[in-house]
Amino acid sequence: MAHDLEIQTAGAENDVRTLPVLVVPGIVLLPHMLIGLKVTDKYGIQALKAAEAFDNQLVLAPSVVQADDDDDSDAESLQAYDDEGRPLISGQIGVVATIEHNVANAGGRQIAIIGRFRFVISDLQVVDGVAYVRGKDNKDSEELDADAEHLHMLRQKCLALFEHMAGIIPSRLEGVMSFLQDIEHIGHLADQTGYFPEYEFAERLEILRELDPVKRLEQVLQILKRHVAQLQLRADIMDEVKEELDQTQREVYLREQLRVVQRQLGDDENSWLEQWREQMAQIELPHEVRVKVEREARRLEHISVHAPEAAVIQSYLELVADLPWVQETKDTLDLHRAAEILDSEHYGLVKVKERILEYLAVRALAGHELKAPILCFVGPPGVGKTSLGRTIAHVMGRKFVRMSLGGISDVAEIRVHRRTYVGALPGRIIQGMRDVKVRNPVFMLDEIDKVSRTYHGDPTAALLEALDPEQNHAFSDHYLEVPFDLSHTLFITTANLLDPIPAALRDRLEVIPISGYTQDEKLAIAKQFLIPKQIRRHGLREEEVVWRDAAVVQVIRDYTHEAGVRTLEREIATVIRKIARRIVERGGDRSQQHVVRAGNIQSYLGPARYEYGQREVNDQVGVATGVAVTEAGGEILPIEVAVVAGSGKLLLTGQLGPVMQESAQAALTYARAAASELGAPAVKLDDHDIHIHVPAGGVPKDGPSAGVAIATALLSALTGRVVRNDVAMTGEVTLRGRVLPIGGLKEKVLAVKSAGIAKFLLPRRNRKDLLELAKEVRRGIELIPVDHMDEIIAMTLHDADEQPDTGTEKAAACD
Repeated sequence: MAHDLEIQTAGAENDVRTLPVLVVPGIVLLPHMLIGLKVTDKYGIQALKAAEAFDNQLVLAPSVVQADDDDDSDAESLQAYDDEGRPLISGQIGVVATIEHNVANAGGRQIAIIGRFRFVISDLQVVDGVAYVRGKDNKDSEELDADAEHLHMLRQKCLALFEHMAGIIPSRLEGVMSFLQDIEHIGHLADQTGYFPEYEFAERLEILRELDPVKRLEQVLQILKRHVAQLQLRADIMDEVKEELDQTQREVYLREQLRVVQRQLGDDENSWLEQWREQMAQIELPHEVRVKVEREARRLEHISVHAPEAAVIQSYLELVADLPWVQETKDTLDLHRAAEILDSEHYGLVKVKERILEYLAVRALAGHELKAPILCFVGPPGVGKTSLGRTIAHVMGRKFVRMSLGGISDVAEIRVHRRTYVGALPGRIIQGMRDVKVRNPVFMLDEIDKVSRTYHGDPTAALLEALDPEQNHAFSDHYLEVPFDLSHTLFITTANLLDPIPAALRDRLEVIPISGYTQDEKLAIAKQFLIPKQIRRHGLREEEVVWRDAAVVQVIRDYTHEAGVRTLEREIATVIRKIARRIVERGGDRSQQHVVRAGNIQSYLGPARYEYGQREVNDQVGVATGVAVTEAGGEILPIEVAVVAGSGKLLLTGQLGPVMQESAQAALTYARAAASELGAPAVKLDDHDIHIHVPAGGVPKDGPSAGVAIATALLSALTGRVVRNDVAMTGEVTLRGRVLPIGGLKEKVLAVKSAGIAKFLLPRRNRKDLLELAKEVRRGIELIPVDHMDEIIAMTLHDADEQPDTGTEKAAACD
C-alpha cells in the first residue's frame, strides 16, 4: 500500500513527493478548474481510496488513449490502465487535485474534483494494485520575468478575443466575461480559458504542458484566434443563408419549429387557440371587435407560452369569448301576469308598478327599437328599493345583476386600468355582464348617492356613458378596448337622497320617489310578507305563531323609528326566535299555539325604545317645531333660540350646513324687521347675542325648509311670546316673510303624525302635492297651507296667559 512508499507530503515547493494518480480518458484538468467525474474502472476507484491518506489529494493525469471525435464509442469504455494496473499517462505533466465530493453510484463513484497546480512526474509505480507517481509541484510564480506593459497587453488581448466570441455565441459564454476580468495573474487567466467548450483535447493538453505562464498565455491567444475565425466564418455563413430564405418560407419554417419545440415541452398553445377560434366562429361579433381579437390571437401565436404577456393576452381573449355580444333572454310581456307578480311581492308602490307596466306595454308595441329607461328609485332605507329590482327582473323574465356603489372612490372601479398594468381586470360593469351571460339583464347600481369623489377621480363621471341611452350602445372599458353595447340593459339605480348625485348624472335618470310607509302600510306589509317569511325561516309553521294587529302596531310605534320596514323585520325575527327557543326548551312540543299580543310584547322585546308622539311637553318661548327629511325618512326638528347679553353676534350650533346657515340669517333679518310690529320690547341687538341651536348636534343638517321654524322661534324669543307645541311647520322663508315650497312632503307628514302633533303648516305652493297623499296619510292631522309668515305667527304665537286652542277640527280646504 501507500505506506510502503517513501512519501513526502510537506516541504518546499520543489520537494519531491509521491501521490496516487488517477487517469480518466478524454479529460484534461487544468489548475483552478472544478469538474465532475464518474469513475468506473477498479484501478481508478482504488486510487480514490488511496487518496484518503493524502488529505483527499491525488494527481489527475491525461491518458494516452483518447476518444476520436468521429468515434461513437463511449469515452468511459476506453482503457486508461494496462492489464497490470499501470496508468497510460500522456507526457509528464499532471495536476494535483483535491477531491471535494465523493459518493457511490451505480457502477462506480461520482466525484467533484478541483485542480490546484501542476505536477511534474518523474517516476511511476504500482503498489498493491494502486498507481502512484513521484514528482515535484510546479506552481506559477507571483513575480514573472517579463515587462509589465507586455503582460498587460497580453491580458487585454485575451479578454478582447473572449469578448468577441461572447458576441458571436452569447448563450454559451454567458457570465464568462465578468469572471475572467476579475483574474489578474496571466497564468491563472490562461488556465481558466480551459472552460471554453470549443477547445479540443489537444489544445487543452498543450496548455497543460506549458509551465511558463507568459508562453502559456501566448499559446492561448493563438488558440483563441483560430476559434474566433472559425466562429465568425460560421456566423457569416448562417447570416447569408438566412438572408437568402424567402420571408414566407422563413415564417413557415420558424412556426413549425416553434410547434415542435412546444409539443416536446408539453406547452402546445395552439390547441387552446384552436378551441378559442372554434368558439369565436359561433359568435356574431362587430367587425372592429373581430379584427381586434384576431390581431391579439396572432400575437399570442408568436410569443412563448411562459412569457408574462401570454397570460394577459389569453385572459383578454377568454373575456371577449365569454361576453354576451348577442345572447339575450326573451322578455315576458304579459301585463296581467306582471301586475300579479308585482302585487304579490310588494305592497303599495303604485307609481313604480305603473312605470314598469308602461314600459312592458310600450316594449310589446315597439320591440327592440325601444331604448331602455334609466330608472332611479329614491327613498329612505328599508322601503324595498333593491328587492324591487329583483322583482322587476322576475316580472320581465330577465336575469338580475347587482353592483353596490357604496364607498367607491376610484374611477378605475368603473373603467379600470389598461391591460398594460400588472393585475388589471375588466371594469365592474363588464364583469357583471360577463357573469350574467346575457346582454339584456336588469342591472342594479345600488347606493349611487354614496359614491365618493377623491383625487383618484369621480366614478359618477364614468357612469355618465353607461347611464346615457344615447351613448351606452358603445360603452368603453379601458381593459376591453372595444365598444360594448349596453343599450339593451335595463339599468336601475337606487339612492337615499337625490342631492348628492351630480346634476349631469341626475339629468340622465328617471327619478321615481319611494316614500316611507305609513303605520297602516307597515302593518299590512308585516302581516302579508314579514311575519310569514320569518316564521318559515325559523323552522316554524304559520299556525304555531299568531300575531295580533295591536302587537304589530306596538312594535311599529315603540320599537322602530324608521321610514322602511327593515328594523320592523328584525324585531319580528327576535320575537319568533324567542318562541322557537321556548319550543325547544319544552322538549320540542309544538302542539301549543303562541299568540303575540300587545300585552306580552315587552316579554319578548323588553322596554319600549321610543316614545310614540314625541313633541315638546309645554308651550315655550323661543322653541318652534320644524320638520326635516333625512336618509331615514322624516324627522321632527325642534328649533331653539336664546337672546343673551353679548356683542351682537349670531351663533349657530347643531352641525348646520351652509344652506341652513343662510336660511337662519334670512330668518333673522325678517324677524328683526317684524319684531317691532309685534310689540317686541326695545332690545338693543348690538348688545345681545342671538344663539340658534338645533338639537341632536351629532347629526349634520342642511336645507332651507327650516326657515319658517327658525323665524318663528326668533320672533318668540324677541317678543317673549310662547310657541304652541301642537303645531309643526315647514317652508323656506324670504326676507319679506313669504313662504316658499319644499320637498319630501309625505315623509314630513308621517313624521308629524308619529310625533302626535295636531296641526302642520306647509307652503301653499305645496298644496298640489297633497293630492298625491293617500287619505290614510292625511287622516288625523290638520294640514294648513300658508303664504306668509303673518299667517304662521297668528296660529303659533300667543301670550303666556292665553290658553291655546287645541281643538281637533280639520281644515276642510286641504281635503
